[in-house]
Amino acid sequence: MASSSSSPEEQYGNEATDNYETTCWGCGLRVMLPSCASVFKCGWCGAITDHNKKKHDEKCFGWRVLRDRCFLSVVMVFMFFVILGGVWAIYPVVFSVSLLWGIFHSIITTILSIATISFFSLAAFRCAGTPPNILWGSYPTVGKGDLDNYRFCHYCLKPKSPRAHHCRSCGKCILDMDHHCPFIGNCVGAANHYSFICFIISAVLSTNYVSIMAVYSSWHMWPPLSHTLGRLKGITGRDVAWRIMNEIFIAFLRSALFLSSRGLLLLYLFIASFSLQIGLSVLLWQQLSLIYEGKTYLSNLSSQEDNEEEEEEEEEKKDCQNLVRFFGLQYSVSRFLSIFHVTRKRHDT
Repeated sequence: MASSSSSPEEQYGNEATDNYETTCWGCGLRVMLPSCASVFKCGWCGAITDHNKKKHDEKCFGWRVLRDRCFLSVVMVFMFFVILGGVWAIYPVVFSVSLLWGIFHSIITTILSIATISFFSLAAFRCAGTPPNILWGSYPTVGKGDLDNYRFCHYCLKPKSPRAHHCRSCGKCILDMDHHCPFIGNCVGAANHYSFICFIISAVLSTNYVSIMAVYSSWHMWPPLSHTLGRLKGITGRDVAWRIMNEIFIAFLRSALFLSSRGLLLLYLFIASFSLQIGLSVLLWQQLSLIYEGKTYLSNLSSQEDNEEEEEEEEEKKDCQNLVRFFGLQYSVSRFLSIFHVTRKRHDT
């Protein structure tokens, strides 16, 4: 009732001299295997058993939970600090320009703040997705192929589907796990991957907006630059440009000493938002690239470790339809195209 799989780690040795009897964890059937067979796939239910799989120590589980909660608290405090601090520092300048200008930017700030906090909460506090509970362990209840390519999780003590990975930080198996993000204190899986991507998009837009408004407000409240160019007489060539830049930079630093508390906060908001914008943009590009290829971060790592035997199949998986399906736009686009086709047909008739 057992059959060897095609992967190299599951192949049996041909020079085995004796066999031993074991039991499939999926259906409970007894099988005879060569003495060198440590990994086998049940011929009835399809479950994979790995005798060499050892359970890792879970002593650091409490520290991982504490680390995630600390990161989560810091991120939440920083988000509220940027929102409230930006409103306090920027909006006196914005409303001084005109009332409509201030109302317009108040609406934009409200939309970006609500979207960022909402998607962050869904990604952080929503379950990342656990594999479905299925019947296992008894031959009459487990049909043929019901546990195909399933493995047994020694931490959760239940079957683990081929699309699931066990996260030792969360202490459970996650379906379609992409990675564990300590900044949200949660895994990114099948149930919250969409919320995580939307959070990154809203965070990139928010940091871009904060950096632009910080520069705009600083332009109106920055003290005048006082620098002298008398010492530049008699200097020609490349040294002139260098001395001019040096004098302007020194004057910029001197004028920063006379900044008010709002000005200093604007300077910090610009540096923080601009640096975060770069990092989040790189992360967003990586995530969208993996979605385009039909992969997750963990599956991409595992595919890089394996031999490249199915390059043509991998190329077929790369499609913009993966992005359309991920964001749930397939139904909306098809509905729009059908309506457009009907209206155009009516117009032609």
